[in-house]
Parts: sequence; C-alpha cells; structure tokens
Amino acid sequence: MNTTTFDVTGMTCGCCAGKVRDHVGAIAGVRTIDVDVTAGLVTITATRPVPRDAVAEAVEKAGFRLAE
Repeated sequence: MNTTTFDVTGMTCGCCAGKVRDHVGAIAGVRTIDVDVTAGLVTITATRPVPRDAVAEAVEKAGFRLAE
C-alpha cells in the first residue's frame, strides 16, 4: 500500500471533509482517506501511487485546492 498526505486549502467543516472524501475516493486504487479539516490535510492510502494531478482534480471538483 502507498500512503501520501496532501495539504488542502479552504476546508472548514465536516461537510467539507465529506465532499473531499467522496471525490478523492472515486480515484482508482484509493482504499482509505483521512481528512483532518483543522490541519488542512488529506491522507490517502492506495494500492498504487496516486498521481498528484488526479488528487488535485478530485479536490477541485469538491470545491477546494491543493496547497502549492
């Protein structure tokens, strides 16, 4: 398994976390997603490496952005 953590900007509540979980969870190979709204972190565990571009696209569809 591959685990990667991403900084996400703009999340403020549990609803935000749910949106991110739903969109990131649709990426092929993703098994678990931990969203820490307070820290602005999303940790993904997947069966293979997940490209940053795929995560960025999913996070943007949820209404947020990956930090640079």
